[in-house]
Amino acid sequence: MARAVFLLVAAVAVGSALGLILRRNAIHGALFLVVNLGSIAALYLMMGAEFLAAAQVIVYAGAIMVLFVFAIMVLIPGKEEIGPDPHRRARLAALPVGALLFVLLVLVVGRRWAGPAATTTASGTPDAVGRLLFTSYLFPFELTSVLLLAAMVGVLVLARRRA
Repeated sequence: MARAVFLLVAAVAVGSALGLILRRNAIHGALFLVVNLGSIAALYLMMGAEFLAAAQVIVYAGAIMVLFVFAIMVLIPGKEEIGPDPHRRARLAALPVGALLFVLLVLVVGRRWAGPAATTTASGTPDAVGRLLFTSYLFPFELTSVLLLAAMVGVLVLARRRA
């Protein structure tokens, strides 16, 4: 039963990720992202990491997505631009890169299922997350905060240029 639920939630996650990529409408893409983040929270719950699931829903599916939808509404004009796609070469290069990442994902997941479980301690508790976040993952945590700050400044600069 647990495997069937996992496969269903994983299918929803993959389907919503594909919907995010394939939709041309930015608002529809943002809604697919909300579904994807919710399914990731469900996967956290299935692993017994209740704190991470709650943080996923509150922070990402809630606050960050409100910010994304607000930025999309402010920055994207009402009608789509007409003309040649300036990013055509990048989009064509994205297909083989995406295929390579998919193959790597399959290999990593295959190794994880083939081997024994890595830890036996509770990994989803606030204490364990805090210890990992401020010891082993301190640099990536700080780097992510700087990237989010740069993205917000970029949005403000772009919005000011259009106004």
